[in-house]
Parts: sequence; C-alpha cells; structure tokens
Amino acid sequence: MPLERWLAGAIMVALTLYSLGAGADFGGGVWDLLSTGPRARDQRDLIAHTIGPIWEANHVWLILVVVLLFVCFPTAWAVISTGLHVPLSIMLLGIVLRGSSFTFRSYDDQSDAVQRRWGRVFAVASVVTPVMLGTCVGAVAAGRIRMRDGQMVGGFFRPWLAPFPLAVGALALVLFAFLAAVYLTNESEGALREDFRRRGLAAGAALGVLAFGALALAREGAPLVWTGLSARPWSLPLHATIAIVALGALASLWWRAYGFARVLAIIQVALVVWGWGLGQFPYLLPPDVTFSEAAAPPAVLRAVLGALVAGGVVLAPSLWALYRVFRGRAAASRLPSH
Repeated sequence: MPLERWLAGAIMVALTLYSLGAGADFGGGVWDLLSTGPRARDQRDLIAHTIGPIWEANHVWLILVVVLLFVCFPTAWAVISTGLHVPLSIMLLGIVLRGSSFTFRSYDDQSDAVQRRWGRVFAVASVVTPVMLGTCVGAVAAGRIRMRDGQMVGGFFRPWLAPFPLAVGALALVLFAFLAAVYLTNESEGALREDFRRRGLAAGAALGVLAFGALALAREGAPLVWTGLSARPWSLPLHATIAIVALGALASLWWRAYGFARVLAIIQVALVVWGWGLGQFPYLLPPDVTFSEAAAPPAVLRAVLGALVAGGVVLAPSLWALYRVFRGRAAASRLPSH
C-alpha cells in the first residue's frame, strides 16, 4: 500500500481518538453550560472531576493531525490553513480560553461571582470550539476550498459560511454532547446518573435529526462525499451499522445498561468519523487534490512513518497508564446530592 495511504490512515486514527477524548471534554462543557436545577453545582463538580486530570493530553491527537498534514501533505495544508484561517483561529482561541478558564476556575477565588465568570468562559468556549471544528471538516468535505497552481482560491469566508459546513458543525457539537453524557453516566451514581441519562437520550434523539439533515444537505452541498456515502459497495452496510449502533446506544441508556451504552457510543463516533473519511477518499481536497497528489517526497513519508511507529511503541504505554490512573471513577458519594 502506498505510503501516503498509511499516513492518511494515521490522520484518521488521530482524529478518531481526538473525537473520543477531547470531543467528550467539549461535550462536558456543553452540559456545564446547561446545568440546571437543585443539582446544578453537583453536575458541574462531576464534569470538572472527570475532565480535570487528562484534558491536556487529549489535545495531543489534534497536534498530531496538524503535524502530519504539515509535514506529509504540505501544499494541501497550506491551502486548508489559509482558506479556513477564520474558523481555525476561532477554534484555537476557544481551546486556549477553555483550558485557561478551566484552570482559573479551579484555582481562583471560589466566590460565586468569580466562579460564574470563569464558568461562562469555559462553557461558551466548549460550545464554539467543536462547532468550528465540525465546520472546518464540512468545508473540506464540501469541496469549497479550491486550489489552483498550489494556491487557495475562494476567499476567507465563502469556504465555510454555507449550509452544509455549518450543519456539520452543529452535528459535531451534538455528537460530542451525546458522547459526554454517556461517559458521565458511567462516572456517576444515583440522581446525577439519572440527570445525564436523560440528557444523553435527548442528545441522541437530536443527533439523529441532525445526521439526517446533514446527509440531505450533502446531496447538493458535498456531492463527492454524498456519492461516496450512497453509491459505493460499503455505503448501505455502513449506514445500517451506524443506525443499529445508534439505536442500540439509546436503548442501552433507556434500559440503564450504561457500560454497554458507552461501548456503543464510542463505536458510533468512530463510524461517523471514518464514514466521512472513506466517503471523501481518495481526495484530501475534493475535487481538486488527492492524497497522492498532495504527498511530500517518499523519503519524507518514510521518515515520518518510521517516527510514528517508534513514537507509538514508546508513548502508547505512557498514554495508556495516564488514562488508566487518572480517569478515575467520580463516585457519587463524593458529591452531595440534593
């Protein structure tokens, strides 16, 4: 298999891991914003306890995606980062503000006014960032970032200010919120678990509506991806599998099989990410540039692939230990319920 395909696969793996880790953290911020009722403070404490130990590590996967694009597909990355300069800048600003506000909320004055201020920044950044991430993905999939003679054409706003990219942004937000709610049911007990169970069911239903809406918009807004998702031999099995997994996740939440719901939610997110990637393949920038056309010289690709293998051998055990040690269960007994 060509080297560029291995590296394209590595990018997709990193995006999947970012969605499953940082995506759930963003979703936690959504529920922080929407925390209401007599247990609002307990809900926020649970979210902070769950996110706190590893939120920085989750962004390693986004850094890996950027590095792989920059080094292995430099011309395409130059065009993407130029055409999507505005949403990418907003997304990065959101990541910085979110992390900063989360830290300040933990260590600043604990008075209600100060906590509300940092909480608002954290929650709003948690909403804006995944919307911008999804919008960037939608703009690429829609083929709205055009390249001529190695240069981006089309301006700074046209590529992403369109119905399909914005619909994908909304889909990403709700997908992450659903994933976070499912995770949080596994990190809590009692009344708090019921709170997030109900939110997971609501988010899952909204996710289904948005998924159908985005798919309908793809017919005109992203024709190449629409063809990939509707006319290839694996298209129908993929849609059927996603539907079965999504319904299974909702049914598991309904019947309070929380561990099974988490497994199915993880599979659902992974299938959505890979469905987009396979639907767009072999194009990196549809309809102008394939992965092969955008690839760096083979010597560069071989060096990067070797570094990925070596780095994986060294870092994978460390990351596994980090998640294992710090992603502890947030026992409901630590959080007073009302």
